[in-house]
Amino acid sequence: MDLTTTYMGLKLKNPIVPSASPLSYNLDSVKSLEDNGAAAVVLYSLFEEQIAHESGELDHYLNYGTESYAEATSYFPEPEQFNLGPYEYLDHIAACKKAVDIPIIASLNGVSKGGWVQYAKNIQDAGADGLELNIYYIPTNSSLTSQEVEAMYVDTLAAVKEKVSIPVAVKLSPYFTSLANMAKRLDQAGANALVLFNRFYQPDFDLAKLEVVPNLVLSTNWEMRLPLRWIAILYNNIKASLAATSGIHKTEDVIKVMMAGGDVAMVCSELLMNGVGRINELVSGVEKWMEENEYVSIDQMKGSMSQKSVGEPAAFERANYMKTLQSYKTLI
Repeated sequence: MDLTTTYMGLKLKNPIVPSASPLSYNLDSVKSLEDNGAAAVVLYSLFEEQIAHESGELDHYLNYGTESYAEATSYFPEPEQFNLGPYEYLDHIAACKKAVDIPIIASLNGVSKGGWVQYAKNIQDAGADGLELNIYYIPTNSSLTSQEVEAMYVDTLAAVKEKVSIPVAVKLSPYFTSLANMAKRLDQAGANALVLFNRFYQPDFDLAKLEVVPNLVLSTNWEMRLPLRWIAILYNNIKASLAATSGIHKTEDVIKVMMAGGDVAMVCSELLMNGVGRINELVSGVEKWMEENEYVSIDQMKGSMSQKSVGEPAAFERANYMKTLQSYKTLI
């Protein structure tokens, strides 16, 4: 079975890629990911706030509200709470490149086109094979328009593309009014891949302390339906590679992503819960399924269940919505 795939111009031995997570914090862990079958590794994210702290620069997007609430900047973790600082991150990239043979994709997490994007060039010089832009931003300021939010994504991508020649992926939120148009604009701005989707962590309330507290919940299988649908819609409509992240836990999930039109299936929660050995199990499972169903390659199945043959995906979605509701009549 030919399990190879191409993701943002990088030839990969299979479609399983661990996404940015604590699994890549140290060199031994990255080696273990490769040993267990990972086709590439997205390193944990370096945050704009870390780089801005080093340079003494904070972008205005990060400063909203600080003129009204003096404690606002105290929300950020102290520098020593991060696993590695900006310069150590570059050393980590270089060390990973020497230690493993699979592509190493760095991750930058930020919200603006400020001076921190200069760091993309340093990441390229350190040897990274690609760069993932994780634009994690929730626009809570009511004076910020949708056009400004969309421009923030496109402008940040354009600023990074000016600095580097390595392929650049953009990790997107699903909450745009016209996601298809946003994907097209990023594609036209030079994105080599789109990663669907970013999971915004939802806070919880501590009623005893009357505090807002972080609450990390790992993904569940049903969450993959959202990226699966949009990959199926975008396939063949943009040039950029497509990656699914969130909810990939089983062999069948990987196959569904490929059939929707994805180039890679990014895995995180499954590995955190059940160990990196699950990568080998997923790869073997895909190979076995392909053999049993007479598929000889990933390319053969890619996009076979996408909406490329549908003239208007919106009509397709609406028709399925009505059909789903009607199916409940038999239960009443």
